[in-house]
Amino acid sequence: MALRDWRAGELRLLLAALVLSVAAISVVGFFTGKLRAGMLRDSAHLLAADVAVSSDLPLAPRWQADARRRGLQTALTSAMAGMASSGAMATLVSLKAVDDAYPLRGAVQLRQADGTVSSVHGGPERGTVWIDAAVAARLDVAVGRTLHIGAADFTVAGVIDTEPDRQSSPVSVAPRAMIAAADLAATGVIQPGVRARYTLLVAGSADAVAAFERHVKDAGDQGLSVKTAQEAARGLADILDKVKSFMSLAGVLAAILAAVAIAMAMRRYQARHLDACAMLRCLGMREGQVLALHVLEFALVGAVGGLLGVVLGYAGHLALAHWLGGLLPPDLPAPDWQPAVQGFLAAQLALAGFALPALLQMKGVPHVRLLRREATAPRGATVAAFVLGGAAFTGLLLWTAGDAMLGIGAAVGVLAAGGVFAAAAWLMLAVLGKTGAGSAATAWGLATSSLRRHGAATVAQAVSLAIGLMALLLLTVVRGELHAAWRASVPADAANQFVFNIQPDQAHAVAQRLQAYGVPRLHASIRARLLEINGKPAREGGSDSSGGSVPEVDMSTSADLPAASTVVQGQWFAPGSQAPQVSVDQIAAQRLNVKLGDTLAFDVGGLPLQAQVTSLRKINWRQRTPSFEFVLNPAAAEDLPATYAAVFHAEEGDRAVGALARDFPNISVIDVSYLIRQMQRALEQATTAVEFLFVFTLAAGVLVLYAALAGSQDARMGQAALLRALGATRGKLSRAQTIELALTGALAGLLAALGASLGGWALAHWVFDLTWGWPPMVWLVGVAAGVACALAGGWPGLRHVLNQPPLHTLRQT
Repeated sequence: MALRDWRAGELRLLLAALVLSVAAISVVGFFTGKLRAGMLRDSAHLLAADVAVSSDLPLAPRWQADARRRGLQTALTSAMAGMASSGAMATLVSLKAVDDAYPLRGAVQLRQADGTVSSVHGGPERGTVWIDAAVAARLDVAVGRTLHIGAADFTVAGVIDTEPDRQSSPVSVAPRAMIAAADLAATGVIQPGVRARYTLLVAGSADAVAAFERHVKDAGDQGLSVKTAQEAARGLADILDKVKSFMSLAGVLAAILAAVAIAMAMRRYQARHLDACAMLRCLGMREGQVLALHVLEFALVGAVGGLLGVVLGYAGHLALAHWLGGLLPPDLPAPDWQPAVQGFLAAQLALAGFALPALLQMKGVPHVRLLRREATAPRGATVAAFVLGGAAFTGLLLWTAGDAMLGIGAAVGVLAAGGVFAAAAWLMLAVLGKTGAGSAATAWGLATSSLRRHGAATVAQAVSLAIGLMALLLLTVVRGELHAAWRASVPADAANQFVFNIQPDQAHAVAQRLQAYGVPRLHASIRARLLEINGKPAREGGSDSSGGSVPEVDMSTSADLPAASTVVQGQWFAPGSQAPQVSVDQIAAQRLNVKLGDTLAFDVGGLPLQAQVTSLRKINWRQRTPSFEFVLNPAAAEDLPATYAAVFHAEEGDRAVGALARDFPNISVIDVSYLIRQMQRALEQATTAVEFLFVFTLAAGVLVLYAALAGSQDARMGQAALLRALGATRGKLSRAQTIELALTGALAGLLAALGASLGGWALAHWVFDLTWGWPPMVWLVGVAAGVACALAGGWPGLRHVLNQPPLHTLRQT
């Protein structure tokens, strides 16, 4: 029976929906599983040690001595921003100085001049430097060439391919340059007020490491942070969970729409097999045997669909990994088997939820159906099976998504969007009905009449296709409009160079050099630790407990409100105010649980400072001006140690910028335009990956369209035969079907454009704070894509309608 149904085309739609649902779920599982496997593989080397003790100030020698007394291995590293140059070219680097014992776990992978990669244990030799490939490309240097860092020259001894403890941090915003710790002083990079990170790496037996970790934490020294390899891996796991949740949204939406297609396919299957079930009952089969026969058939379909979906999902994750090769770690291991199990279970539960109720309804078909065409009411067991199967399938979606709120939110969002789209579709159908009321004999009149006659199916087709199109429009056309709005909000001559670490005795000379760039203002930069809020210890996240790390903040001082800031609560500093006051960025205030009127206690380079919060500000970071989360009034900042920073615009390749970095070795210059281009390229790749996943959602919407048209195929064949018997030509009916599909697709495209436009406006208004222009392109693309998808997905379901001889159809009817 399964082979006969397959040859008749009864199972193809069902199998396609199953394969699509399983593939959408498993491709996300395989991809994130690959990332997680790579993370677990490298977790032991995330810190290059078992424990890392870090501080913004040089670590007291007693910590290393104490670790060695416990029989532990130790290594010291320090990291800060610096400038590297070769000839007339210069670039910012993340300078890291290491001793001979580095790394304690893992190894640095160096790529030599001949392209070979070798593992190196121990830091660079005196007078040599290891650099990232980005530094080599920007400065056009190779192994054996000379690189100028700060006030010293180094010979490039290798290009870093893999660095075990490379993690993002405030002092690691640029490509790496690694030197020996003994060479750091010669560079002249370390100056008062320069932001650096000093780290003690510790490794050894688990018990000794745990005891040392407890000892450091119990000491309670201000400014010390302790991190274990497990904690570092947990942080990456949290990031990976967020990535998986975002990507799972596409899989969940596709699975939901595919489930709708399965339900529609089963409705058609049930309608076309009721007579066969009645025949089997007449030939002596019992109800249980009829049910067992069909359950076995669909068990075969479920097994085949599950396997094919898992294979397609695995191939899809390989394509996605290749697509994102530049963003992923190298040589990722293969994922585990869990996504395959999830995908296979998805096929079985989808059938149980949306096929078993129809099979139970077929089980009780009476013998007399062959004589009397009477519809039987759904049985209680059928309704219960539908509820239980749907609940099981929903539970599977929540499990595969890995986030209950995401799964529930996606389901609620689909229902809400479906409800709004359905109401709009009914309204549009009513309008179309009036346009075709006086032209019933034309192709247009036949098309609009068919749309009204199959109103429920038309609405289901348009809504399902619209949901898939809306997701893609949000990620394509709307994304482009948001990007264009962002570009328009930033002038062409916006500042693209950020200079910091300017010492007080260098301020005048640097200001003289910057006069050629419009006399940019030098802003004070004050590094501090936030110790207390209203007399209670301050911790990241706003906790007043003793756990957590002490917040480290960047402050500045100004008598006038910065141009990029807007006061949202309180008042800006009164002119000539002498009491210490501070203005706080509203995002930082939320993070630290700081409120208007609070008294904050700081440690500024060993000097105590108390200031009252007199205002909260909103910072427009797009203006590319030095903006600080904490701004002091001039009275509070008097006599505090500070460095200076400035921003200015320079043409790409300006040699004077490189000369500035060479003449003042301690100064760091960031080319912001390069970083923005890098970020945009990464964002483009990531968005393309999500678009790849939402193709499954669009395919599921097209499949629902096809399923709805195929479900009404028998009724349409009867109508077409009757119309042809009454004189309608085959060409007119063909044009009417084309118009019907085009109208359905245009309706879906309009709904998708409406949803994408509203979504783009919400993102621009509430998230990115941009001016939204309601672009017409999203409507044009939405309608065109809707018509194309409707014709591509609907025509195969209608092409058999006109191929059947009218007399044969009428006799069957």
